[in-house]
Amino acid sequence: MTRTPRSFRVEAVVLKHSEYGEADRILTLYTRERGKVRAIAKGVRKLRSRKAGHVEPFTRVSLQLATGRNLFVVSQAEAVDVYTDLRDDLVKVGYASYIVELLDKFTFDEEENTSVYRILINTLKRLSQEYAPELVVRFYEVRLLDALGFRPELQTCVVSEEQIKAEDQYFSAALGGVISPEHGRGMQGAVPVSMDALRYLRHFQRSDWQAAARANMSDETKNELEVLMQHYLTYLLERALNTPAFLRRVRREEK
Repeated sequence: MTRTPRSFRVEAVVLKHSEYGEADRILTLYTRERGKVRAIAKGVRKLRSRKAGHVEPFTRVSLQLATGRNLFVVSQAEAVDVYTDLRDDLVKVGYASYIVELLDKFTFDEEENTSVYRILINTLKRLSQEYAPELVVRFYEVRLLDALGFRPELQTCVVSEEQIKAEDQYFSAALGGVISPEHGRGMQGAVPVSMDALRYLRHFQRSDWQAAARANMSDETKNELEVLMQHYLTYLLERALNTPAFLRRVRREEK
C-alpha cells in the first residue's frame, strides 16, 4: 500500500470554501493529481495573510499540501490563473458557480481523473473569454458526463435500438437516452425533445470545442437544452442543484 507523503505539491481549482474557527478556511479543491480533496488554509482570513488572494473560489492554483490529522494543510499557495474577466461579470460568476457545484456533486474524494480536471480548467478559461456562456456550459455538461461514464445515448432509440429519424423524439433520464416517438409517446418519465435540440447535443458529443463554438442556437433551443440537461442531471444526482435558481435570478436582473 502506497503511503501519502507528508508534504506534496498539486495543481488545483478551488471549488468552494467555508469558514473555520476565527481565521481559517476549509477549501474544497479539485486537483489534477488526486481528484477532489479538502484542505485547511490556516490564518487565511487575517488581513495580512499572503494566501488569501490565491485560494478564492474558481482560482486555479499551485499548492503545497501537508498531511494533517483529518485534513490536508495548505502550507504554500500561488495562483496560476484567477480568471479576472469572469469575476467582473455577475452572470458569468453564476455560471462558474454552477460549473463547480456540478463537478462537486458528481465526484468523490481522492478519485484522480485528469480528464475531468482538464475539462474544468478549459471551461473556466472559455467562460472568462468572449464565448456565449450558455454554449460553454452545455458543452461542459456533455463532456463531463462523457468523462464520468454517464454519456446519454443520442444516436439510437434506447428501447428498439433502431437509428432515430430526423424528427422530434423523446428522452428518458431513467433509460439514459433518446426514444423514438413510437415508443416514447405516453411512456412514464419520457420528455419531448426537438430534433433541433437533439442535433446540437449530438454535435457537442462528437465535436471538439473549435467546432462546437460555431454553434448558433436559437433562444428557444438554448432554453430547451437547459431544461433537458437539468432534468437529466437531477435524475442522475437524485437531487436538485442549488446554483441554477441563483443563475436564473441573476439573468433576470441583468435583463
